Amino acid sequence: MEETVESSVTEGESTIEKRDRKAMREFEEGLDQPMDEEANMLKNMNKEKGLSMLMLLRLSFQSLGIVYGDLGTSPLYVFYNTFPDGINDSEDVIGALSLIIYSLLLIPLIKYVFIVCKANDNGQGGTLAIYSLLCRHANVNLIPNQQRSDENLTTYSRTLVAEGSFAAKTKKWLESRHSKKRALLVIVLLGTCMMIGDGILTPAISDIVVFVSIVILIGLFSMQHYGTDKVGWLFAPIVLIWFLFIGATGIYNICKHDTRVLKAFSPTYIYVYFRRRGQDGWISLGGILLSITGTEALYADISYFPLQAIQLAFTLFVFPCLLLAYCGQAAYLVNHKEHYKDAFYASIPESVYWPMLIVATGAAIVGSQATISGTYSLIKQAVSHGCFPRVKIVHTSKKFLSQIYCPDINWILMIGCIAVTASFKNQIDIGNAYGTAVMVVMIVTTLLMVLTMLLVWRCHWILVLIFAVLSLVVELSYFSAVLLKVNEGGWVPLIIAAFSLLVMFVWNYVTVKKYEFEVYSKVSMSWILGLGPSLGLVRVPGIGLVHTELASGVPHIFSHFITNLPAIHSVVVFVCVKNLPVYTIPEEERFMVKRIGPKTFRMFRCVARYGYKDLHRKDDNFENQLFDNLFSFIQTETMMESYSNYSNSAYYVNHTHVSRDELICNNNNYDNNNNNMVVFSSMFDTIIPPDSPHSAMSFSENYIVEEEEEEEEGEDELEFLKTCKETGVVHIMGNTVVKARKGSLLPKKIAIDYVYRFLAKMCRANSAILHVPHETLLNVGQVYYV
Repeated sequence: MEETVESSVTEGESTIEKRDRKAMREFEEGLDQPMDEEANMLKNMNKEKGLSMLMLLRLSFQSLGIVYGDLGTSPLYVFYNTFPDGINDSEDVIGALSLIIYSLLLIPLIKYVFIVCKANDNGQGGTLAIYSLLCRHANVNLIPNQQRSDENLTTYSRTLVAEGSFAAKTKKWLESRHSKKRALLVIVLLGTCMMIGDGILTPAISDIVVFVSIVILIGLFSMQHYGTDKVGWLFAPIVLIWFLFIGATGIYNICKHDTRVLKAFSPTYIYVYFRRRGQDGWISLGGILLSITGTEALYADISYFPLQAIQLAFTLFVFPCLLLAYCGQAAYLVNHKEHYKDAFYASIPESVYWPMLIVATGAAIVGSQATISGTYSLIKQAVSHGCFPRVKIVHTSKKFLSQIYCPDINWILMIGCIAVTASFKNQIDIGNAYGTAVMVVMIVTTLLMVLTMLLVWRCHWILVLIFAVLSLVVELSYFSAVLLKVNEGGWVPLIIAAFSLLVMFVWNYVTVKKYEFEVYSKVSMSWILGLGPSLGLVRVPGIGLVHTELASGVPHIFSHFITNLPAIHSVVVFVCVKNLPVYTIPEEERFMVKRIGPKTFRMFRCVARYGYKDLHRKDDNFENQLFDNLFSFIQTETMMESYSNYSNSAYYVNHTHVSRDELICNNNNYDNNNNNMVVFSSMFDTIIPPDSPHSAMSFSENYIVEEEEEEEEGEDELEFLKTCKETGVVHIMGNTVVKARKGSLLPKKIAIDYVYRFLAKMCRANSAILHVPHETLLNVGQVYYV
């Protein structure tokens, strides 16, 4: 009998060890797999960042056709807008050239290419990309749908601030009041709206016949659906030839007309210029400003190309060619002051005049591409931040996911460009409007960069102060000059920006209020639990996917649904698709699944997280991805419960139940001779080791039975879910109507009942974004009063 017991014990221990090793191996493999995937992903990211020289040169070449067209065509009109009433003294040309040289040096080269462009969110640029960085480093997001688990994402990169530091004080000040958060968003949206206005005004400033410009603009916008990659290959040769032409012409004019213009590299001539011209010299800054237009688009366009490619192209090619072009024009004007209106074309050698004219015409139109591409990127970011109506966004490149195309925005931009081009007859007025839009974007970028340097980069406040003072002194000087000409065309970008800002602000305001309403009216878990496993309804076969904006809690739409219908599906999954202030979220980290209530309820929550660069593609098959993660969750949950029950299993001593945790916590003693832990319990008179034959035998039998039951239960639930999936899946979405509360002020009623309602009808529905088939869609009508 004793031998039989010992044999059983030995057999039991062997079984435990075997099953224990299997459970541990499966559990560790489950933990290691995401880590391996994460490591591979990071490896691929680093591989993408470490571009070969050949690929870098290729991308630098393509960037010419997308990024630098606007900046490169500035020599066509700068001197005319600087001296609209003629040139009185040749020294004024030298002073203006000196201003142009140092404007190009300080703003595009130093500030943007080597400082601002580094404040990108993993390659994404623009004011909204900076806002995303700030939202991760400070609690300034107006939609509080972020969870602590979001901070564990691979791409959710941020650094913690040290208590008592200047960054911590700035963060606390920024988070202290809701009004400061909203003011920050308004500043960000203002910069974004001015960038959109910039995109509309850019084509109008080129000096081409109106009818020809309109025809070419229609062709330009009709080509956008081919994508940035193909458009870049098409336009890059034109811009390359353009820069080579203006650089070579500049060298020719310097050598032929007057080499003394090179003394403009001395900044003393800036002082002489203002002393000589006085107020007229200050007003002329509005024309000199046009030499750096396109720089703001450069920052928005870095999402299309690696930063190294943009820096290489600008530093070694674009910047030198621009300097030569302006110096050459200045050399010509010193001796031919009467040609101030057509300085560029008059300075072209006769032998290359017609080829140069053709290339200039092409380059002037291509110059619009920089702001068009930048607008697509900004709109995509605005949609993800809940600041713009949902529009269709298309990926145009399988190699570079950041290259996108927005059909709706494309045609709106085309109509706006044609309207402005046909309306403006005076190039000076167009220049004033263009300069106003550019300077507002630059000033907004400077203000956001100050916060970025403090909260993200953790720069010393003295360095931040130096950057802010130098940038604002230059930019506010230019801005004051264009403000003097608001009535001479400068009002146009203000009108465009005001309209765009109204759209963005109203959409964001109602989006935030809808979310707050969802949070306020969500169903309590005690009410759900009180309904019982059947939820007080008939549970019909199938799976119901209840879409909600809530990342936690049961939405009001669910109670509204079950109140009006007597049945609900056998399995209910609350689906939340939310956007985070990150550029992308890896596929393996996108879905979070958890159970709601007991297992008998068959209720789950699935949160699908997206970054502002991620798109919902048709080939992504959102529904299948969701179920794959749901099934994986159940398998993992079953395995974890088995392992947890083994770790916290009860020890049975002398047929009396004592939990393992209770035994260990009561008193831990170690047998120094055998190095084995001995567990003492005050419930017994004797000290019994945990590996006692009696405890092992009882534990073995208990653990094996429990584990088998759990595995069977998990497999049964998994099979049940798969059967329900095959039976049918229904997407339950809220068809909400938002209205202003009674007694609301008139502006609020207009904004919500008319502006927002119109935008909501025009934008794409959630079902279209997620590619939900109409035959599986069930809309539940609701009215929200905000």
